[in-house]
Amino acid sequence: MTDSAVPPKTVYFDNGSTSVPKAPGVTQAITDYLTAGAYNVGRGGYAGSFDIGLQILECRERIATLFNADDLRTVIFTPSLTYSLNAILQGFLSNGDHVITTSMEHNSVMRPLHELQKQRTITYDTVTCDNNGMLNPDDIIPLINSNTKAIVMTHASNVCGTILPIDKVAEICASHNLRLIVDAAQTAGVLSIDASTIDALAFPGHKGLLGSTGIGGFIIKQDFAKSVHASIWGGTGSQSHGFDQPSFLPDKFESGTQNIAGILGLKTAIEYIQSRGINNIYQHEMKLYQQFVDSAANIAEMRLIATSPTVPKVPVISVDFPNHDIADIATQLDRDYSIMARCGLHCAPAAHKTLGTYPAGTLRFSFGHNNTASEVDCLLHALQEILD
Repeated sequence: MTDSAVPPKTVYFDNGSTSVPKAPGVTQAITDYLTAGAYNVGRGGYAGSFDIGLQILECRERIATLFNADDLRTVIFTPSLTYSLNAILQGFLSNGDHVITTSMEHNSVMRPLHELQKQRTITYDTVTCDNNGMLNPDDIIPLINSNTKAIVMTHASNVCGTILPIDKVAEICASHNLRLIVDAAQTAGVLSIDASTIDALAFPGHKGLLGSTGIGGFIIKQDFAKSVHASIWGGTGSQSHGFDQPSFLPDKFESGTQNIAGILGLKTAIEYIQSRGINNIYQHEMKLYQQFVDSAANIAEMRLIATSPTVPKVPVISVDFPNHDIADIATQLDRDYSIMARCGLHCAPAAHKTLGTYPAGTLRFSFGHNNTASEVDCLLHALQEILD
């Protein structure tokens, strides 16, 4: 490795797993809460508790604004996107129901559907995407039957970054009286998303939204929420005189003490995203993506996965090495060049089967708000040296 290509620090290209670093101010917001008064909300009639409650309300407002939700009460906080999808699917689907999904899904969708198929005899069909990971919405229509209740799908692939056409799928759902449930793991905080066209949008707080781990949530339409049963029951700080779970939002789905520190950190992170501009961050990350693609195409012994220029993307790319072990390459990048990336199946075996990279998987690079062009150059130099 040449001296000019030596990174001055560790280089992190695994933002598709979790963002590093977090947005400026997130650590301080969490620290301030924990040190200045880690009060609970809805459980205390004193000023400190009320103040925290107002900050949580502001976080809901910012999320509603960011995703164009029409009511801040429809913003539900959970520990993670996976928890959110489970709460929605388990609360909505009953014996005999049918669901349609895609072949690009993460296990946060596939495992709940698989388990519900065993537990409640629901059924599901999978629409096969093409070798770029793209969905043809017309392929959904033949799979719709009288028992079909919902389409549940990812917004963008965590393996190859392909953005699926959820707007077209939303139109199909509207015309066939189906619910649309979207996994926004790779797009929340990355793309402008209109939640008003989606029945339930599950989001993680720790990826594109640049908050801490352990916080996520979902946005759910009021009319759909009536059809989704709560699966966790307990104290909400409201209607405490009875044993029935509150039916109104957000309390229906928010039993127990929340991850308040995580919510306050998320509020600060969203403030940063809104001040910088979500599209500005996306354009920065996609410049890095394109920089990598343009140069990596010339590196022998490395194959780029699903990089058609006509397919819309988030800043996630996978590569494989026909004559090399993927894990060995990842280990060398970390050990010799201090470059962090993720190898394997990325919890998305269905997507890898679609892309032709199963069972070995791929080496994935996912670019974030803090990455730079010089870091991408370091990655390209490192790959070239390893493969020479």
